[in-house]
Amino acid sequence: GQARSAAPFCREGPRGRAAGEAGGTTWLDAGGPVLGAFPGARFEEGSARLAPGEVLVLYTDGGCSGNPGPGGWAFILVHPATGKTVEQSGGERETTNNRMELQAVVEGLQVLKRPTFVELMTDSVYVGKGLSEYMPKWKANGWRRKEGTKFAELKNAELWQRLDQLLATHQVKYTRVAGHSGHTENDRGDGMAVEAYRKLLGK
Repeated sequence: GQARSAAPFCREGPRGRAAGEAGGTTWLDAGGPVLGAFPGARFEEGSARLAPGEVLVLYTDGGCSGNPGPGGWAFILVHPATGKTVEQSGGERETTNNRMELQAVVEGLQVLKRPTFVELMTDSVYVGKGLSEYMPKWKANGWRRKEGTKFAELKNAELWQRLDQLLATHQVKYTRVAGHSGHTENDRGDGMAVEAYRKLLGK
């Protein structure tokens, strides 16, 4: 069935599914200052405190059967104050692993309907490096990447541009999770992404 929003700042999604409490999630002190955790926050020092329940954790994953090939993406959005989650997944018939990893982040942030602090948990080095190192350079170069003295096409440019728009609204902290390491939410996201592309294969 359709998802019931885990919090009033979440939009309902057609592929969403409400889940039970999430166990084992370590979270920041929601009542404490957040500027250190979210570098570059646009809030004044005196106002950079969050009411309980105003921070979310976003777990994302993506994968392909072949690369390129049929692929799936998935996210799990956790509301730590209540332990409730919203889950969504989807797929494409011809795509790449990196594109699905990036699509999962975009889809997860898009369900938020007002500015929110988010900790992004992903095992994708592609997404992490793009977010933390490369995006400002790509944007300054007209969403192209530099190869020596020349510019080259940036793959998945439209998704990076959409992510850039979302980052102008939300404060996001990136945390890398080791893939297939027994991390509950990460492993669940991986399974959801696989299930999404297996449906495209008729399995």
